[in-house]
Amino acid sequence: MPRLILAPMQGVLDPLMRELLTSVNDYDLCVSEFVRVVDQCLPEKLFYRLCPELLNQGRTRAGTPVRVQLLGQSPEYLAENAQLALKLGSHGIDLNCGCPSKTVNGSCGGASLLKDPELIYRATRALRQAAGKAVVSVKVRLGWACSSEAFEIADAVVQGGADEIAVHGRTKLDGYRAEKIDWVKIGELARALPIPVIANGEIWRAQDAERCVHLTQCAGLMVARGALGLPNLSRVIKQQAAPMGWPAVVALLQAYLALEDAQQRELYHIARIKQWLRFLMVQYLQALTLFERIKPIMEHTALCQAVNDYAQEHSDGTI
Repeated sequence: MPRLILAPMQGVLDPLMRELLTSVNDYDLCVSEFVRVVDQCLPEKLFYRLCPELLNQGRTRAGTPVRVQLLGQSPEYLAENAQLALKLGSHGIDLNCGCPSKTVNGSCGGASLLKDPELIYRATRALRQAAGKAVVSVKVRLGWACSSEAFEIADAVVQGGADEIAVHGRTKLDGYRAEKIDWVKIGELARALPIPVIANGEIWRAQDAERCVHLTQCAGLMVARGALGLPNLSRVIKQQAAPMGWPAVVALLQAYLALEDAQQRELYHIARIKQWLRFLMVQYLQALTLFERIKPIMEHTALCQAVNDYAQEHSDGTI
């Protein structure tokens, strides 16, 4: 099985979630949420806040290496911030050219770069020159509106000197619609490009991973929503392990609630647990019952109590 990478997912796969998921998986790499670069070299404290693994030699507590992702449109400032991230311990640098957020695209970041392959080339080239021997990767989509743009975009990444490219198999306008996933197009890129191609999108189960690898012949897989829907997804894919049982998932939710939010945001766990349960509903019917129980709760202590009560009620394994 090719490499398996835990994807960046803004506002979801944050440091606490990376810590939790890498503790029960064997991912080869995590990519951080993006660090937004505009017109300055950012302070070290910002990198430590978004990627606290830098304080642990760029690894999660379980030992999984983390690569800082940058988002921006200024080659010069992307390069300066890349050098700082590498100095602080990042395992390479990733450039975000795929985020479909309207807010991000409105400020000419993320997927908006897909409309300007020349800018992708210049940004990648600047990162290549700044990174020295460190790995430079770029995450893209198949295009802004049409996948016919995919080869020009990917070639800009290659010509810019990237070591690898992660391709989300949809255009920006496709969003996250399942029926729009195009692994075949990723396979065409993988056969045409001289650098490793990482396939991303709609990998929820071991069968999805097998089919994606078969169709794309990719060098690696990148998972995001699927990693939340099946918490031990990497072991299911790489080791043919059984999917995590629901009691173990509930125990993981309890462990997540016990993790300290460094910013002490009162609503942090409340929003995240509800969000996570929505992903879990794809794989676990029981997730809906727990979601309905905690849905009206808006206070952290009450949320913890509700989840703990639920676990205790079903401690005989009849969840």
